[in-house]
Amino acid sequence: MAFKFEELRVWQKSVELTGFIHEISSKFLKEEWYVLTSQIKRAGDSISLNITEGSTGQTNPEFKRFTVISIRLGIEVIGGIYLAKRINIISTENFNLLYSETGLLIKPIQAFRKLIQ
Repeated sequence: MAFKFEELRVWQKSVELTGFIHEISSKFLKEEWYVLTSQIKRAGDSISLNITEGSTGQTNPEFKRFTVISIRLGIEVIGGIYLAKRINIISTENFNLLYSETGLLIKPIQAFRKLIQ
């Protein structure tokens, strides 16, 4: 692996989450694809992209800042799937899967952020 971020488990898990988000959101109603679906997908994508950007050539305080942004984006995904559930464009099963997977990613990012000196 050529870049520091590729070795980070939190980055690897964030890429997995993006896959889940894209797979599940592809089943959302077509009229939501350019609104809520897009927002959830962009937030999910940005989790891994912020870890990537923060890990390479940045100072540790700057890297910490990017992990905080990644955590906030995870919370945005959760907020988005709550909205999707409220307007009935996500099944309870898929909501629970994305909620769980996002939560299982946010916690390690928080722990990782604390380790960055």
